[in-house]
Amino acid sequence: MKTAFYAPMKSPNNPTPSGDRRMARLFMAALERAGAKVELISEFRSFDKAGDPTQQVRLKREGEAEAHRIVENYRNQPKEAWPDLFFTYHVYHKAPDWIGPLVAEALDIPYYIAEASHAPKQENGRWASGYKAAANAIKKATRVFHMTRLDGACLGQLVSDPKHLIHFPPFIETKPDGQGDAAAMVLDAGGRLDRMSLLSVGMLRGGDKFKSFAQLSKTLPLIGGDDWQLLIVGDGPKESEIRELFQGMESRVHFLGRRTEAELVSLYSFADLYVWPAVGEAFGMAFLEAARSGLPSIACRVRGVPDVVADGESGILVDPDDIAALASAIRQALDDQELREQMLKSAIDFVAKERSLQAAADRLSDYMKEDVK
Repeated sequence: MKTAFYAPMKSPNNPTPSGDRRMARLFMAALERAGAKVELISEFRSFDKAGDPTQQVRLKREGEAEAHRIVENYRNQPKEAWPDLFFTYHVYHKAPDWIGPLVAEALDIPYYIAEASHAPKQENGRWASGYKAAANAIKKATRVFHMTRLDGACLGQLVSDPKHLIHFPPFIETKPDGQGDAAAMVLDAGGRLDRMSLLSVGMLRGGDKFKSFAQLSKTLPLIGGDDWQLLIVGDGPKESEIRELFQGMESRVHFLGRRTEAELVSLYSFADLYVWPAVGEAFGMAFLEAARSGLPSIACRVRGVPDVVADGESGILVDPDDIAALASAIRQALDDQELREQMLKSAIDFVAKERSLQAAADRLSDYMKEDVK
Protein backbone atom coordinates (compact mmCIF):
# COMPACT_ATOMS: atom_id res chain seq x y z
CA MET A 1 0.00 0.00 0.00
CA LYS A 2 1.44 3.38 -1.05
CA THR A 3 0.75 6.44 1.09
CA ALA A 4 1.39 10.08 0.19
CA PHE A 5 2.30 11.97 3.38
CA TYR A 6 2.19 15.71 3.96
CA ALA A 7 2.63 18.01 6.96
CA PRO A 8 1.53 21.61 6.21
CA MET A 9 2.60 22.97 9.60
CA LYS A 10 6.16 21.66 9.57
CA SER A 11 7.84 19.12 7.34
CA PRO A 12 9.27 15.99 8.97
CA ASN A 13 12.53 17.05 7.27
CA ASN A 14 12.62 20.45 8.97
CA PRO A 15 16.04 20.88 10.64
CA THR A 16 14.59 22.43 13.81
CA PRO A 17 13.51 19.85 16.42
CA SER A 18 9.99 20.25 17.81
CA GLY A 19 7.09 18.22 19.07
CA ASP A 20 5.29 18.82 15.79
CA ARG A 21 8.16 17.41 13.73
CA ARG A 22 8.45 14.48 16.09
CA MET A 23 4.78 13.52 15.80
CA ALA A 24 4.91 13.81 12.00
CA ARG A 25 7.85 11.40 11.96
CA LEU A 26 6.04 9.11 14.38
CA PHE A 27 3.01 8.92 12.11
CA MET A 28 5.24 8.12 9.14
CA ALA A 29 6.90 5.36 11.16
CA ALA A 30 3.51 4.00 12.30
CA LEU A 31 2.23 3.94 8.71
CA GLU A 32 5.33 2.07 7.58
CA ARG A 33 4.97 -0.40 10.43
CA ALA A 34 1.35 -0.84 9.35
CA GLY A 35 2.60 -1.99 5.95
CA ALA A 36 2.48 1.22 3.93
CA LYS A 37 5.21 2.52 1.67
CA VAL A 38 5.30 6.17 2.70
CA GLU A 39 6.36 9.02 0.43
CA LEU A 40 6.72 12.59 1.72
CA ILE A 41 4.81 14.22 -1.11
CA SER A 42 5.69 17.88 -0.54
CA GLU A 43 7.79 20.22 1.60
CA PHE A 44 5.37 23.13 1.07
CA ARG A 45 4.66 24.96 4.34
CA SER A 46 1.27 26.66 4.64
CA PHE A 47 1.90 28.05 8.13
CA ASP A 48 1.01 31.73 8.63
CA LYS A 49 2.10 32.84 12.08
CA ALA A 50 1.08 36.49 11.82
CA GLY A 51 -2.44 36.25 10.44
CA ASP A 52 -1.60 38.24 7.31
CA PRO A 53 -4.42 38.10 4.69
CA THR A 54 -2.00 38.93 1.86
CA GLN A 55 0.29 36.09 2.84
CA GLN A 56 -2.68 33.73 3.11
CA VAL A 57 -3.72 34.55 -0.46
CA ARG A 58 -0.18 33.81 -1.61
CA LEU A 59 -0.03 30.55 0.35
CA LYS A 60 -3.38 29.45 -1.08
CA ARG A 61 -2.19 30.11 -4.61
CA GLU A 62 1.13 28.33 -4.08
CA GLY A 63 -0.52 25.39 -2.29
CA GLU A 64 -3.06 24.82 -5.02
CA ALA A 65 -0.33 25.08 -7.65
CA GLU A 66 1.65 22.46 -5.74
CA ALA A 67 -1.42 20.20 -5.62
CA HIS A 68 -1.93 20.48 -9.39
CA ARG A 69 1.76 19.73 -9.96
CA ILE A 70 1.49 16.58 -7.84
CA VAL A 71 -1.66 15.43 -9.65
CA GLU A 72 -0.11 15.96 -13.09
CA ASN A 73 3.03 14.15 -12.00
CA TYR A 74 1.00 11.08 -11.06
CA ARG A 75 -1.19 11.23 -14.14
CA ASN A 76 1.97 10.98 -16.21
CA GLN A 77 2.78 7.69 -14.47
CA PRO A 78 1.10 4.26 -14.64
CA LYS A 79 -1.83 4.03 -12.24
CA GLU A 80 -0.05 1.38 -10.16
CA ALA A 81 2.46 4.09 -9.20
CA TRP A 82 -0.28 6.27 -7.71
CA PRO A 83 -0.73 6.42 -3.94
CA ASP A 84 -3.56 4.43 -2.38
CA LEU A 85 -4.01 6.94 0.45
CA PHE A 86 -3.27 10.60 1.19
CA PHE A 87 -2.31 11.25 4.82
CA THR A 88 -1.95 14.78 6.23
CA TYR A 89 -0.56 15.51 9.68
CA HIS A 90 -1.67 18.61 11.64
CA VAL A 91 -4.32 20.82 10.07
CA TYR A 92 -5.69 23.98 11.66
CA HIS A 93 -6.46 27.60 10.80
CA LYS A 94 -2.82 28.72 10.84
CA ALA A 95 -1.68 25.77 8.71
CA PRO A 96 -4.51 24.61 6.41
CA ASP A 97 -4.11 21.81 3.91
CA TRP A 98 -4.36 23.28 0.42
CA ILE A 99 -2.94 20.10 -1.14
CA GLY A 100 -4.51 16.94 0.31
CA PRO A 101 -8.19 17.48 -0.58
CA LEU A 102 -7.36 18.37 -4.19
CA VAL A 103 -4.97 15.47 -4.73
CA ALA A 104 -7.19 12.90 -3.00
CA GLU A 105 -10.22 13.97 -5.01
CA ALA A 106 -8.33 14.02 -8.32
CA LEU A 107 -6.86 10.55 -7.75
CA ASP A 108 -10.03 9.20 -6.09
CA ILE A 109 -8.25 7.93 -2.99
CA PRO A 110 -9.07 8.12 0.75
CA TYR A 111 -7.92 11.23 2.58
CA TYR A 112 -6.82 11.01 6.23
CA ILE A 113 -6.04 13.86 8.61
CA ALA A 114 -4.27 13.36 11.93
CA GLU A 115 -4.18 16.02 14.66
CA ALA A 116 -6.83 18.26 13.22
CA SER A 117 -8.29 21.07 15.30
CA HIS A 118 -11.16 23.46 14.79
CA ALA A 119 -11.55 26.83 16.51
CA PRO A 120 -14.93 28.44 15.67
CA LYS A 121 -13.82 31.77 17.15
CA GLN A 122 -11.36 32.13 14.24
CA GLU A 123 -14.10 32.11 11.59
CA ASN A 124 -13.98 35.88 11.07
CA GLY A 125 -10.57 36.54 12.58
CA ARG A 126 -7.16 37.22 11.08
CA TRP A 127 -6.88 33.63 9.83
CA ALA A 128 -10.36 33.50 8.24
CA SER A 129 -8.97 32.14 4.96
CA GLY A 130 -7.03 29.39 6.71
CA TYR A 131 -10.00 28.65 8.97
CA LYS A 132 -12.27 28.03 5.98
CA ALA A 133 -9.67 25.92 4.20
CA ALA A 134 -8.99 23.79 7.29
CA ALA A 135 -12.72 23.29 7.89
CA ASN A 136 -13.18 22.30 4.25
CA ALA A 137 -10.36 19.74 4.46
CA ILE A 138 -11.77 18.27 7.68
CA LYS A 139 -15.23 17.95 6.12
CA LYS A 140 -13.79 16.11 3.11
CA ALA A 141 -11.56 13.73 5.07
CA THR A 142 -12.34 10.03 5.09
CA ARG A 143 -10.94 9.80 8.62
CA VAL A 144 -10.12 12.56 11.08
CA PHE A 145 -7.84 11.40 13.89
CA HIS A 146 -7.95 13.79 16.85
CA MET A 147 -5.22 13.41 19.45
CA THR A 148 -7.09 14.92 22.38
CA ARG A 149 -10.70 14.65 23.50
CA LEU A 150 -10.77 18.44 23.69
CA ASP A 151 -10.13 18.71 19.94
CA GLY A 152 -12.68 16.00 19.25
CA ALA A 153 -15.48 18.01 20.88
CA CYS A 154 -15.04 20.85 18.35
CA LEU A 155 -14.36 18.63 15.35
CA GLY A 156 -17.68 16.87 15.82
CA GLN A 157 -19.35 19.97 14.38
CA LEU A 158 -17.69 19.39 11.00
CA VAL A 159 -17.77 15.67 10.24
CA SER A 160 -20.83 14.34 8.42
CA ASP A 161 -20.60 10.87 9.98
CA PRO A 162 -19.41 10.25 13.57
CA LYS A 163 -17.46 7.17 12.44
CA HIS A 164 -15.16 9.48 10.46
CA LEU A 165 -13.99 11.09 13.72
CA ILE A 166 -11.57 8.94 15.71
CA HIS A 167 -9.82 9.58 19.00
CA PHE A 168 -6.19 8.69 18.30
CA PRO A 169 -4.13 9.80 21.31
CA PRO A 170 -0.40 10.56 21.13
CA PHE A 171 2.00 7.63 21.00
CA ILE A 172 5.74 7.20 21.37
CA GLU A 173 8.74 5.34 20.01
CA THR A 174 10.29 2.30 21.66
CA LYS A 175 12.50 3.46 24.51
CA PRO A 176 16.11 3.99 23.40
CA ASP A 177 18.93 2.73 25.55
CA GLY A 178 19.85 5.12 28.31
CA GLN A 179 23.42 6.35 28.34
CA GLY A 180 25.16 8.42 30.94
CA ASP A 181 25.45 8.23 34.69
CA ALA A 182 22.33 9.90 36.06
CA ALA A 183 23.74 9.98 39.58
CA ALA A 184 26.86 11.76 38.32
CA MET A 185 24.72 14.29 36.43
CA VAL A 186 22.78 15.02 39.60
CA LEU A 187 25.91 15.40 41.72
CA ASP A 188 27.55 17.64 39.11
CA ALA A 189 24.51 19.94 39.28
CA GLY A 190 24.78 20.17 43.08
CA GLY A 191 22.13 17.59 43.86
CA ARG A 192 22.21 14.80 46.42
CA LEU A 193 21.68 11.08 46.23
CA ASP A 194 20.03 10.74 49.64
CA ARG A 195 16.90 12.62 48.55
CA MET A 196 14.01 11.55 46.34
CA SER A 197 14.09 13.35 43.00
CA LEU A 198 11.32 15.23 41.29
CA LEU A 199 12.04 15.75 37.60
CA SER A 200 10.81 18.49 35.25
CA VAL A 201 11.78 18.73 31.59
CA GLY A 202 11.06 21.77 29.46
CA MET A 203 12.46 24.59 27.39
CA LEU A 204 13.42 27.55 29.57
CA ARG A 205 11.46 30.08 27.55
CA GLY A 206 8.58 32.52 27.92
CA GLY A 207 4.87 31.97 27.49
CA ASP A 208 3.25 28.85 28.91
CA LYS A 209 6.59 27.23 29.77
CA PHE A 210 7.49 30.19 31.98
CA LYS A 211 4.02 30.06 33.58
CA SER A 212 4.51 26.37 34.38
CA PHE A 213 7.86 27.04 36.01
CA ALA A 214 6.28 29.92 37.95
CA GLN A 215 3.55 27.60 39.26
CA LEU A 216 6.17 25.01 40.11
CA SER A 217 8.17 27.56 42.11
CA LYS A 218 5.04 28.34 44.16
CA THR A 219 4.26 24.64 44.62
CA LEU A 220 7.58 23.56 46.11
CA PRO A 221 7.31 25.43 49.45
CA LEU A 222 3.96 23.71 50.05
CA ILE A 223 5.30 20.16 49.71
CA GLY A 224 6.97 20.07 53.09
CA GLY A 225 9.63 17.68 54.34
CA ASP A 226 13.33 17.63 53.57
CA ASP A 227 13.42 14.33 51.66
CA TRP A 228 13.18 15.64 48.08
CA GLN A 229 14.87 17.76 45.44
CA LEU A 230 13.81 19.10 42.03
CA LEU A 231 15.88 18.39 38.92
CA ILE A 232 15.20 20.70 35.97
CA VAL A 233 16.35 19.61 32.51
CA GLY A 234 16.39 22.08 29.65
CA ASP A 235 17.80 25.37 28.49
CA GLY A 236 16.54 28.45 26.73
CA PRO A 237 16.41 32.25 26.56
CA LYS A 238 14.59 32.68 29.88
CA GLU A 239 16.98 30.62 31.99
CA SER A 240 18.11 33.49 34.21
CA GLU A 241 14.54 34.62 34.87
CA ILE A 242 13.43 31.06 35.62
CA ARG A 243 16.33 30.59 38.01
CA GLU A 244 15.15 33.72 39.80
CA LEU A 245 11.74 32.11 40.33
CA PHE A 246 13.46 29.53 42.56
CA GLN A 247 15.59 32.05 44.46
CA GLY A 248 16.11 30.87 48.03
CA MET A 249 15.54 27.23 47.03
CA GLU A 250 18.98 26.63 45.53
CA SER A 251 19.70 23.75 47.93
CA ARG A 252 16.61 21.94 46.62
CA VAL A 253 16.42 22.97 42.95
CA HIS A 254 19.14 21.89 40.52
CA PHE A 255 19.45 22.84 36.85
CA LEU A 256 20.97 20.10 34.70
CA GLY A 257 20.89 21.99 31.39
CA ARG A 258 20.10 20.42 28.04
CA ARG A 259 20.58 16.66 27.87
CA THR A 260 20.68 14.16 25.03
CA GLU A 261 17.79 11.78 24.56
CA ALA A 262 19.88 8.91 25.91
CA GLU A 263 20.89 10.93 29.00
CA LEU A 264 17.27 11.92 29.54
CA VAL A 265 16.20 8.26 29.48
CA SER A 266 18.70 7.63 32.28
CA LEU A 267 17.30 10.54 34.27
CA TYR A 268 13.73 9.31 33.84
CA SER A 269 14.84 5.96 35.26
CA PHE A 270 16.71 7.67 38.12
CA ALA A 271 13.96 10.05 39.28
CA ASP A 272 11.06 9.19 41.57
CA LEU A 273 8.33 11.46 40.15
CA TYR A 274 7.82 13.56 37.03
CA VAL A 275 6.26 16.89 38.02
CA TRP A 276 4.86 19.50 35.64
CA PRO A 277 1.90 21.91 35.97
CA ALA A 278 1.45 21.83 32.15
CA VAL A 279 0.02 25.34 31.75
CA GLY A 280 -1.44 25.56 28.24
CA GLU A 281 0.05 22.18 27.29
CA ALA A 282 -1.45 20.64 24.14
CA PHE A 283 -0.62 17.21 25.58
CA GLY A 284 3.10 16.93 26.38
CA MET A 285 5.26 14.13 24.99
CA ALA A 286 7.47 14.26 28.08
CA PHE A 287 4.66 12.63 30.05
CA LEU A 288 4.80 9.63 27.71
CA GLU A 289 8.60 9.59 27.87
CA ALA A 290 8.38 9.44 31.64
CA ALA A 291 5.73 6.71 31.62
CA ARG A 292 7.73 4.67 29.11
CA SER A 293 10.52 4.53 31.71
CA GLY A 294 8.11 3.77 34.54
CA LEU A 295 8.23 7.27 36.02
CA PRO A 296 4.82 8.37 37.38
CA SER A 297 3.66 11.93 36.64
CA ILE A 298 2.05 14.51 38.89
CA ALA A 299 0.40 17.18 36.74
CA CYS A 300 -2.63 19.36 36.18
CA ARG A 301 -5.68 18.22 34.24
CA VAL A 302 -5.07 20.62 31.36
CA ARG A 303 -6.21 20.31 27.74
CA GLY A 304 -4.70 17.08 26.34
CA VAL A 305 -2.75 16.01 29.44
CA PRO A 306 -5.42 13.41 30.40
CA ASP A 307 -4.73 11.79 27.02
CA VAL A 308 -1.10 11.08 27.98
CA VAL A 309 -1.39 10.61 31.75
CA ALA A 310 -3.82 7.93 32.92
CA ASP A 311 -5.08 9.47 36.16
CA GLY A 312 -4.70 7.06 39.05
CA GLU A 313 -2.64 4.68 36.92
CA SER A 314 0.41 6.29 35.32
CA GLY A 315 0.16 9.36 37.52
CA ILE A 316 -2.04 11.76 39.45
CA LEU A 317 -3.87 14.73 37.91
CA VAL A 318 -5.24 17.70 39.83
CA ASP A 319 -7.33 20.69 38.75
CA PRO A 320 -5.60 23.39 36.68
CA ASP A 321 -3.88 26.17 38.64
CA ASP A 322 -4.54 24.42 41.96
CA ILE A 323 -1.07 24.74 43.45
CA ALA A 324 -2.09 23.40 46.86
CA ALA A 325 -3.57 20.26 45.28
CA LEU A 326 -0.45 19.77 43.15
CA ALA A 327 1.77 19.99 46.24
CA SER A 328 -0.51 17.61 48.14
CA ALA A 329 -0.39 15.04 45.33
CA ILE A 330 3.40 15.23 45.23
CA ARG A 331 3.61 14.79 49.00
CA GLN A 332 1.19 11.86 48.87
CA ALA A 333 3.28 10.07 46.25
CA LEU A 334 6.56 10.79 48.04
CA ASP A 335 5.17 9.31 51.27
CA ASP A 336 3.68 6.19 49.65
CA GLN A 337 6.33 3.92 48.15
CA GLU A 338 3.74 1.24 47.40
CA LEU A 339 1.71 3.76 45.37
CA ARG A 340 4.81 4.84 43.42
CA GLU A 341 5.70 1.22 42.64
CA GLN A 342 2.14 0.49 41.53
CA MET A 343 2.10 3.56 39.25
CA LEU A 344 5.53 2.59 37.89
CA LYS A 345 4.21 -0.75 36.67
CA SER A 346 0.97 0.79 35.40
CA ALA A 347 2.85 3.50 33.51
CA ILE A 348 5.00 1.00 31.61
CA ASP A 349 1.93 -1.11 30.86
CA PHE A 350 -0.07 1.94 29.74
CA VAL A 351 2.53 2.92 27.14
CA ALA A 352 3.16 -0.63 25.94
CA LYS A 353 -0.50 -1.44 25.39
CA GLU A 354 -2.05 1.89 24.47
CA ARG A 355 0.57 4.48 23.51
CA SER A 356 3.32 2.53 21.73
CA LEU A 357 4.33 2.86 18.09
CA GLN A 358 3.12 -0.70 17.49
CA ALA A 359 -0.28 0.01 19.04
CA ALA A 360 -0.65 3.02 16.74
CA ALA A 361 0.41 0.98 13.71
CA ASP A 362 -2.12 -1.73 14.51
CA ARG A 363 -4.96 0.81 14.70
CA LEU A 364 -3.95 2.51 11.46
CA SER A 365 -3.73 -0.83 9.73
CA ASP A 366 -7.32 -1.66 10.68
CA TYR A 367 -8.64 1.62 9.26
CA MET A 368 -6.60 1.37 6.07
CA LYS A 369 -7.85 -2.16 5.41
CA GLU A 370 -11.38 -0.86 5.69
CA ASP A 371 -10.95 2.26 3.52
CA VAL A 372 -8.37 1.41 0.87
CA LYS A 373 -9.79 -0.70 -1.93
